Parts: sequence; C-alpha cells; structure tokens
Amino acid sequence: MIESQSILEPLKTAQHYTPRSARELRSQAVYRLQVGLFGLCAMLLIVGLANVIRDRLRLSESADPIQQVVAVDAKPTKAASDPLADIGVVPSADTTTRSKPSPIPDAEMTDEPGAPVAP
Repeated sequence: MIESQSILEPLKTAQHYTPRSARELRSQAVYRLQVGLFGLCAMLLIVGLANVIRDRLRLSESADPIQQVVAVDAKPTKAASDPLADIGVVPSADTTTRSKPSPIPDAEMTDEPGAPVAP
C-alpha cells in the first residue's frame, strides 16, 4: 500500500521554472492549429447543412398543392401600411397608393373676402 503521507506532503523545496523546449513549443503550436482547423471545418459543415435544409424547405413549400388550394380560397388581406407615411411624416415606399396633388385654387376665382381682384 502506498503511503498517503508521502503523496500529500507539502513541497519542502522551491520548484524552479524550466522553459519549454523548441520541440514542446512546436507540438503545442501544431495542436492549436489542428484544433482551429477542425473547428473551422465543423462550422463550414454546419452552415452547409443549414443551407441544404433551407433550400429543401423552400422547394417543398412551393410544390405543396394544399397550400395552393388554401391560397385560392383565402380572403385577400390588406397590405400592411406605414403609419408615418399615412400621416405624411415620411415619404411612402408604396408607389401604387400615391394620390395626385390637389390643384391650388386660383385667387381670382375664389369668393373669399381677402382675395385680390384682377384689374
């Protein structure tokens, strides 16, 4: 049986730092490079797999005949409107709902009391 006191005894002498050899430094650098490249390859595979899944979903959604039937029977929905564009704070992005500007009435044709009279 191993003596437990010899294992647990505190160090009685100072431990000196020994610098790593060139071989140890090189092996550590190669190990870090391997881990980095493995991580990079793993991320590329995950992104590629996600891209394939997204493309398959897009193809399956467009080819679904049930969605086409539901889309024909559905009531048309009102397009989302921009409240700031509705009140005139910002220009509207939708070009189909542009209204024609109202013509400014000619001052001669108005019956307002302060309107100038043509000579």
